[in-house]
Amino acid sequence: MAESDQNDSERSEDPTQKRLDEALQRGDVAKSQEVSTWFVMAAGALVLATFSSPMSSGLTTTFRGIVANAHQIPMDGRGLISISTRMCFEIISVIAAPLGILMLAAIAGNMVQHRLVWTAQTMKPQFSKISPLAGMKRLFSTQALMNFVKGLVKLAVVGTVVFLLIWPERNKLDGFVRMDIVSSLAVMKSLSVDMMTAVVAILAIIAAADYFFQYRQWFERQKMSLREMKDEFKQSEGDPMIKNKIRQLRLFRMKKRMMTQVPKASVIITNPTHYSIALQYDRDMNAPVCVAKGVDEVAMKIREVAKEHDVPIVESPPLARALWATVEIDDEIPEEHYKAVAEIIGYVMKLRNGGRPQ
Repeated sequence: MAESDQNDSERSEDPTQKRLDEALQRGDVAKSQEVSTWFVMAAGALVLATFSSPMSSGLTTTFRGIVANAHQIPMDGRGLISISTRMCFEIISVIAAPLGILMLAAIAGNMVQHRLVWTAQTMKPQFSKISPLAGMKRLFSTQALMNFVKGLVKLAVVGTVVFLLIWPERNKLDGFVRMDIVSSLAVMKSLSVDMMTAVVAILAIIAAADYFFQYRQWFERQKMSLREMKDEFKQSEGDPMIKNKIRQLRLFRMKKRMMTQVPKASVIITNPTHYSIALQYDRDMNAPVCVAKGVDEVAMKIREVAKEHDVPIVESPPLARALWATVEIDDEIPEEHYKAVAEIIGYVMKLRNGGRPQ
């Protein structure tokens, strides 16, 4: 009893594919927030390096036109709505592509970790989520501790990288106050791209390590005990006792069906101690067909039914063994046995024409 309880509590077996599929349906997947963050940061760096100039040019043109023609803009209600709508469309047209890239990056950050999941189970209310005790357990869990340590490491590493990039440029920062806006923006863009590139490179390592950790945690949660493995096997494959009963029922039905075919047989070829093969043949057939076969008790039953219906029984141990191994019920006999079977059927027909043997 103690051993059974131990097997139930110890989840030492790798999860089956069915177990993993059920976890996916529940929305329980291996997911690292760092991977999603990395994708967004990488997309942000791409947007900054590629779209910052077109975006600034577009917005500058829009607002420059507004400022230059401010005296012509009507300030009544309809005019204000018109200029506001125009500004919104101008801004959206400028930032639509960058926002689209960031959105796709956020989606890709989840899709690379697992396939899409559509489930409402995570939205169901759970009292454990509002329980103070459960909240304290989550607050001081291993996962929470790892998240805290991970946050400190990220802050330290990213801060160090940013410091190392900015420190050599510290003398240029003092000159920003004397630069015009266009020149200062160009310098700030260059520094920002360098910093984001370095941060993205560092976050790639952190994201890979965090995903491996999260995947191991998730995989450990999916592990199964021996009893769970047995229960799942019974559910998927069926209870062995029920399967055995079904197999016995099928054998019984097959045996019953065979016995109804034995009276139609032309001859029964037997090995006196083990095998019985019932063959049917008429002139319209290409070759003799096996209508029943059996071994031991079934073989004796075939012989009994054959005697009751005056079906000839011929002993030929080598041929009986060969037919048993090579022919199935309702199949024609193999070509290599044509000659031997033809001789036996010819012999039986001669006996029938000349009288029954005693």
